[in-house]
Amino acid sequence: MLQDDEKKYIINTYNRQREMTPLLVKGEGTRVWDENGREYLDFVGGLAVNALGHCFPPVIEAARRQMETVIHASNLYYTEPQIGLAQALVENSPAGKVFFSNSGAEANEAAIKLARKYGKLQFGEERFEIITALNSFHGRTLATVTATGQTKFHRGFEPLIPGFKYARFNDADSFRSQVNPHTCAVMVEPVQGEGGVHVATKEFLQELRQLCHEENLLLIFDEVQCGMGRTGKLFAFEHYNVIPDIFTLAKALGGGLPIGAMLCSEEVSRGFSPGDHASTFGGNPVACAAALAVVRSLLEEGFLDLVEQKSAFLISGLERLQKLFPALIREIRGKGLILGVETGGEAREIQRLCQEKGLLINCIGETILRLLPPLNVAESELNAALKILETALQERAVK
Repeated sequence: MLQDDEKKYIINTYNRQREMTPLLVKGEGTRVWDENGREYLDFVGGLAVNALGHCFPPVIEAARRQMETVIHASNLYYTEPQIGLAQALVENSPAGKVFFSNSGAEANEAAIKLARKYGKLQFGEERFEIITALNSFHGRTLATVTATGQTKFHRGFEPLIPGFKYARFNDADSFRSQVNPHTCAVMVEPVQGEGGVHVATKEFLQELRQLCHEENLLLIFDEVQCGMGRTGKLFAFEHYNVIPDIFTLAKALGGGLPIGAMLCSEEVSRGFSPGDHASTFGGNPVACAAALAVVRSLLEEGFLDLVEQKSAFLISGLERLQKLFPALIREIRGKGLILGVETGGEAREIQRLCQEKGLLINCIGETILRLLPPLNVAESELNAALKILETALQERAVK
């Protein structure tokens, strides 16, 4: 079986268990099928990547058309999809410029490098430190794993990259206490996804904006998971009336194809000069063509309003289940269609039961269930997922 070949040839970094992990062979909309023809509602969505579901026709068509012309050209040359996507992102955001990468980690790497370079150019060589939040997650490269405020991701990779300090999420005073003459930037997620779906308060982000203004620091928002419509706005920071100097995107941007983006103000973009940063595959024409189709779909009239309506429906359903199973659902957190359910230690068993019944959800640690349905999920599919979850909770409650 292919699962046996996986064990033989692929490095074991994902802890996939043959008896628990289906081999997916087809996806369409909100549903996927395994090699045995078993159908699942997919509320993992490639970890927030398939924001418009599997095989979304406009994305498929855009990628297909581009593959018939230019698949790759490198950044030595201009390509229409890259310029078109850059224009769409800049014209629909407060940013002035964009840099394209292959992933969220690479987008965050670009943000870290730009913040350091800009800080040194503006204020001297001593400006290089970045303050990030405890419980954050910014990627798996050595720099972004150092930026990540969770020691479990650091173990075994020491010595880490110097130049990072950590402060408490939703505590502006904690960030202020870490500012020193070496600080060049503050970097946070408006919604901590891998950290357990913790949502920033409006006061917190606004105070960070003020702190950065007072101390001549750059404010960086990592929207790799919570951006691109996931919260009901194109960018999560739109909920807060706060404009960052730099923000990063990935995951949902490509509709399933790998692409990341770092966006920044016109002024901050001057920190980079030719040769300071690059990516061979960043801004690949096929990925950019697909991403442009995603952006256009998200900007269709009324689309993001529907995301907020679906969020309200799903949260209401989860709150009903919390009343039925208070010992199993301790807290519901999130914004839009990135939701976390705090279970108090039952997450993995509930996840397993849901999968047995045809619903794929994600588990963070031992306690948190994460729900990431497509943004165009139907209300009937949300209702079906809630029914499966209720059955799983019922079975767990009687054990």
